Amino acid sequence: MPKDFVYRGHSIDSLQSLSMDDFINLLPSRQRRSLQRGLTPEQRILIEKIREAKETLKTGKSVAVKTHVRDVIILPEMVGVKVAVHNGKEFIPLEIKPAMIGHYLGEFGITNKPVRHGTPGIGASRSSMYVPLK
Repeated sequence: MPKDFVYRGHSIDSLQSLSMDDFINLLPSRQRRSLQRGLTPEQRILIEKIREAKETLKTGKSVAVKTHVRDVIILPEMVGVKVAVHNGKEFIPLEIKPAMIGHYLGEFGITNKPVRHGTPGIGASRSSMYVPLK
């Protein structure tokens, strides 16, 4: 049986019922400072779209919200919504889970690919110029 999610002593239900000021006081200092300064217009638009998607989720339809806003902090009201975060090249689909609360949205849309080195062969070094092909 999986453990129930707890964020700093609060369950997901109690987090969603907290006021914004009370929730902000639970966050680490960087996130708390960011939210106390207020949301940018882009972040406000994203949160409104997420609220609309949550309403359509209640009707049974699943809607993914596409966004370029990576610097928004994931709030308890966003849990359960599908968001596609832009990484500079493409949109990476995410489903927001309770464990993501308090993190930035951009943390989950990786912007670089891990390096995969191939095997060395012809043209890998200057000495391979003199290796016969047969």
